[in-house]
Amino acid sequence: MPKKMLHVGCGYQTKAGIKGFDHTDWTEIRFDIDAAVRPDVIGTLTDMSRIADGSIDAIYSSHNIEHLYPHEVPVALEEFKRVLRPDGFVVITAPDIQTVCEAVVNDRLLEPLYTSPAGPIAPIDILYGHRPDLERGNLHMAHKCGFTYKVLGGVFAAAGFNHIFGGRRPEAFDLWLVASKSPRSGDEMQALAETFLP
Repeated sequence: MPKKMLHVGCGYQTKAGIKGFDHTDWTEIRFDIDAAVRPDVIGTLTDMSRIADGSIDAIYSSHNIEHLYPHEVPVALEEFKRVLRPDGFVVITAPDIQTVCEAVVNDRLLEPLYTSPAGPIAPIDILYGHRPDLERGNLHMAHKCGFTYKVLGGVFAAAGFNHIFGGRRPEAFDLWLVASKSPRSGDEMQALAETFLP
């Protein structure tokens, strides 16, 4: 039987192209705040009450934890833990504020750092939210907090996740982390990282 992956903040993306989840071993449940992207379940990171306790094998979260206020992050991580099975895990990526701030220090606030499918991305977009999305009225896309790798790992540890493995990709201005709900060996965490992290 396929395992269940909860794709939180999915937008229009599906599991196709998501490393480790892009095959028949995984059933995707798309979860988003925006009904326009046609998720399977509508909800927020801080209220996932439409997802049953202990029903999910893995959570994939790409660039949405930064849309929360800092005090909401622990609430979201408690929701992650609640819906995960005892041996479940989280794969998460978020902007690397440390690298972005280095660009700001070099007076590159408005200079594009890279081009995404949504267009050029400058430090101001990473710090505060993608300006074209905000201009279109999608204010839920505003960024309300930020993370270095140390801070991101710290909030998962504080939430009670047992093992955390990941790192920074300065060239891509992002952080990646896999966090296990249950204890795992170093070799097991390395294997998860090799399967699911870029």
